[in-house]
Amino acid sequence: MQAAFRHARGSRAVQLPGILTARAYSSPASSKGDHLGTDVVGYKVPHLIAPTLDFSQNRLHVDQVAENLDRVGILKVSLEFPDQDSEYLQRLILNLHKHHGHELPISHSSTRGWFWDVRPSEHMFQAGAHKARSETMRDFPWHTDCSYEDPPPRYFALQVLQHDRFGGGTLSVLNVHRMMRYLSPSSRTALEAPEYRINIPAEFIKDESHKHITASILAIGHEASIMRFREDILVPLTRTARKALEELNTVLASEHVRADATLHLIPDDLPTGSIILMDNRRWLHARNRINDPKRHLRRVRWDTCVFGNVGECKD
Repeated sequence: MQAAFRHARGSRAVQLPGILTARAYSSPASSKGDHLGTDVVGYKVPHLIAPTLDFSQNRLHVDQVAENLDRVGILKVSLEFPDQDSEYLQRLILNLHKHHGHELPISHSSTRGWFWDVRPSEHMFQAGAHKARSETMRDFPWHTDCSYEDPPPRYFALQVLQHDRFGGGTLSVLNVHRMMRYLSPSSRTALEAPEYRINIPAEFIKDESHKHITASILAIGHEASIMRFREDILVPLTRTARKALEELNTVLASEHVRADATLHLIPDDLPTGSIILMDNRRWLHARNRINDPKRHLRRVRWDTCVFGNVGECKD
């Protein structure tokens, strides 16, 4: 099945002929240990154009962003102007807060504010002595951003300041609600129980007396399911929780889920000047190995709300 961008220029939603509507997300090249799927799934990803910085404050444009995030949970925005300082995202989020009640962004750590630079680094780390996974060139398997926060952010965005010029760093996304169909009822119940310790990575510790939380990792609603997941920081606290986590990992690696619930966005899909905005809890994301040491994305996370409140994400 193919996935395509639904394209809108400025504030008028239109279907354009040609590459944007016909293009399918490509499968990443298979590589040893990349943990990512290799198929595509039939989704249309909304695609908005921001011709100028002023569109970050254009009410119709802001409304379209909010509506697509709420309805689909994923959105691409293409900037037609240089924006190395991420002013568009700053202003857009302020207007989502003003007009749609989104909570303002959370800080990344005790030393970093709203924004975090996702790029390989050998010596200078944003959290001082601790190197984040996002500061390596390694793959990063399926995860939720900030799964260790209580409450976690509902949304995150990645702005592409420099795409991988050598074909690496494919961003893969997985729809949680579709994936859930492949889990047994007993595992769903176990994943909804607060029987998991979620350790806070050292680079994101804000208070030395608070280094983990105990929580569930799944909440199921009638129209959507949400998840907080990053396997390398998860510790199941009971035998039932451990068995459910093992089944979840098996499902995430299955060919059925790769075909039915996964999209892959190669650098051609998200070139420099692109922004991908996602519902952090309705979609898991991953990346394969980075090939370009100059690859540079900037991340922001916002709208925290109680995990498990699937229908209405407000405190």
